Amino acid sequence: MTNFSPNAPLPENLTDEIAQELLLQLRQKQGNWVEWGIAIAQLQKGGYNSQAIFEATGFEPIQQNQVMVGAQVYSSLEKGGAPEAVINHYQQRGSDVLYELRLLTQEERAAAAELTYQYKIDCDEARDIAKAIKEFSRFPNLPQGFSTHPGDAVAYQCWKLARQNSDLQERSRLIAKGLKFAHTETARKQVEQLLVDFTVVPKRPAPTLPFYRVDAEEEMPRLLPVVGELPLTPDDLKRVPLLEEEGPFRMVKFAGEQAWVPVPGWRVVLAAEDPVVILCHSSNLPTMQVMSEQVMVVVDRSDRKWNATSYFIVENSGKLDIQWFESSPDVSLLGRVLVIARPKKIIDEELNKDSWQIEE
Repeated sequence: MTNFSPNAPLPENLTDEIAQELLLQLRQKQGNWVEWGIAIAQLQKGGYNSQAIFEATGFEPIQQNQVMVGAQVYSSLEKGGAPEAVINHYQQRGSDVLYELRLLTQEERAAAAELTYQYKIDCDEARDIAKAIKEFSRFPNLPQGFSTHPGDAVAYQCWKLARQNSDLQERSRLIAKGLKFAHTETARKQVEQLLVDFTVVPKRPAPTLPFYRVDAEEEMPRLLPVVGELPLTPDDLKRVPLLEEEGPFRMVKFAGEQAWVPVPGWRVVLAAEDPVVILCHSSNLPTMQVMSEQVMVVVDRSDRKWNATSYFIVENSGKLDIQWFESSPDVSLLGRVLVIARPKKIIDEELNKDSWQIEE
């Protein structure tokens, strides 16, 4: 039987013999869930889709994704310095809990996993904890009284929500939860202060992310290389590289690191002085999205003046991040988000290529 260590690299080549061993391992549920996740990852890397794995093993696609992603999170626990008791615990159970920590950094995952282990957190509460930690990490400066510990991050989230809530019962519940998770004495004092301070701070809602889905065919131009201006020679024509479009937004790459992507001529894009495109998945955006898909974020690098109705690109731990600021921030703004484009929904790609079928 072929078994893979969580921290070992997956084999480059998936032979039929290895594939059958992995399918048998999954079908008979041999080993632990971490090994199942690694086996599924190896099968998918080798060309097996989730439906084929389901038919051969009984693992439903949603379960495949959970244990596969959970195994990736598990492999980062040891690297992130998680205690041995936490690692041993999650080696046997808790794929659903670790799955909810997937958007955190390696260090944050380890600390969050320790917190979920300490308080025996289920997957629903783990989702809220991960969200609290992620949002807390966006602060350029720590809120007064709170540390970087994940317990303080959760306590801050409870403190913030309690201050915005006028319902005494819900306010009390949030205060109790904040006191439960507060790690430092200063964080505990901040939460305890709400027991005598009943001031309600109105919540300012974050603006709606500027989503737009491309629907009309004329809004999906095809990018073509320019040979030049006549007169031209046959060599000029030959020198034009082969154009290959990639992904739902038809991104084009030539030799070197350059790439282009077609963007419809929306007024907000035409008016931008220095627009650039960043590709990401909607799960990386600062607000929860129902469906995870690749999106195209158009940013004007010249627009760096804060306003409360826009999202901005900033540096967060050396990486680019999209954030909204209720008031003028202390960090440098690198550009304003103009529009976030979703790809056009295409039911049948082959159908679109047959004009006679479309005309009918």
